[in-house]
Amino acid sequence: MSDDRRPREIRQVLATVLFEPDEIEQLRRAFAPAEFVHVHPGDAEGITRALEHVDVAVIPGDLDERFLAAPQLAWVHCGHAGLTRSAVPEVFERGLLVTGSAGRSAPALAQHAFYFALALTFDARRLFEQQSAHTWGSLDGYEQRFALWGKTLGIVGFGHTAKEMARLGKAFGMRVLVYRRGAVESSPDVDLMLSADEGATLDQLLDEADVIMLAAQLTDATHHMFSGEQFTRMKETAYLVNLGRGGLIDQDALVEALYAGQIAGAGLDVTDPEPLPADSALWDAPNVVITPHTTPRLPDRTQRTIDIVVENIRRYRAGEPMLNMLTERDIYTRNQRV
Repeated sequence: MSDDRRPREIRQVLATVLFEPDEIEQLRRAFAPAEFVHVHPGDAEGITRALEHVDVAVIPGDLDERFLAAPQLAWVHCGHAGLTRSAVPEVFERGLLVTGSAGRSAPALAQHAFYFALALTFDARRLFEQQSAHTWGSLDGYEQRFALWGKTLGIVGFGHTAKEMARLGKAFGMRVLVYRRGAVESSPDVDLMLSADEGATLDQLLDEADVIMLAAQLTDATHHMFSGEQFTRMKETAYLVNLGRGGLIDQDALVEALYAGQIAGAGLDVTDPEPLPADSALWDAPNVVITPHTTPRLPDRTQRTIDIVVENIRRYRAGEPMLNMLTERDIYTRNQRV
């Protein structure tokens, strides 16, 4: 991909996002004086015609062959957070800039992670079963449980969602460890920052964390980064929470670890594949909480996406580095199930 940071002109724009009219108008004004065309995402003919000449596109989902083949297209903004399906080698071979809306739902996603952590810590499933049975009384062994306060939270990744996880972890009185890909950045919410680029491994986080939250990108380098070796190293009392992508975990190894008691439980909003097949052993694995890749939204989620696009319009025209831009380190070629 070119590192050309000279000012760039925007001449013609295609938008296929299903925003309200006033929200589309915000985009139209931000792209002015460029020609702006809004087409329904289901209008295949209209999209094909527009892609013959536009140099920028704002779309709700991921790239497909139409966008990769568009002759003038220079920048595509995908209006969602996880760009695994778009992180294909062809993007970089043709020098296409691809950005996303990471961060628009970060506070909600972090709360979702703590929904899992709290449900597992407080054994919510058995408590609900007891309530349904109209039974009053303590669960066996419940007095031996410890709350999150004073425990160690390990976070893998340090993007928008992970930063919110760290902030909530400190609010819950937890010690926070982070393992991230890039160079270490200081944060008041993190007690120890570990960087793969600086030679760190997952080992210390695996050894010390009582709750591990995954918020990393799924790339060729992170595919199955949690497998048998990692589960063996984790504490038997530890919980694993995944808000990233299902492919971060070797699912067969996770099921084996849960049944063997190598870890205490898991909270999963993502699986591999999705939807999770009805006959998957994961459904009935011990102490697992599963949600179907869905999180309650923030009231201003669309506006957050618009704000990202507007800032990136400024950066694109100025030749500055853009927010949430795919790099070659993000490539994922193993499969396209996310």
